[in-house]
Amino acid sequence: MADVTYYCPRCETLATVERDAYLADKSVTPYPLEGWSYDPPSALPHADADGVRFVCGESDGVDWSEDGCGEPFYLNFVRHDEGREIDSEPASEYVELNVRPSEPRGPQGPGGPTP
Repeated sequence: MADVTYYCPRCETLATVERDAYLADKSVTPYPLEGWSYDPPSALPHADADGVRFVCGESDGVDWSEDGCGEPFYLNFVRHDEGREIDSEPASEYVELNVRPSEPRGPQGPGGPTP
């Protein structure tokens, strides 16, 4: 077990927790990641959780540098599926534009579309 520190992404209050070093940190975010499961810091070690949900200045099992803002923030561990790291960002959505060359293009004016 080792002391590990994290900053609240909102107010930069320092949180210190004691935890196993085998858990790989991915990020600290002010919001939970889609599909990640979170345990409170008092539930360490987090063998089955995908991360830790802190309440700044209030969570048990944490040494706080100051009172904090009282807002939640999230420590996200690296997740793997079949040996590959799972991306925490949603895939980009592509939009197909329906452009018809036979239709006039341009801004609509009082007399109709401008060619």
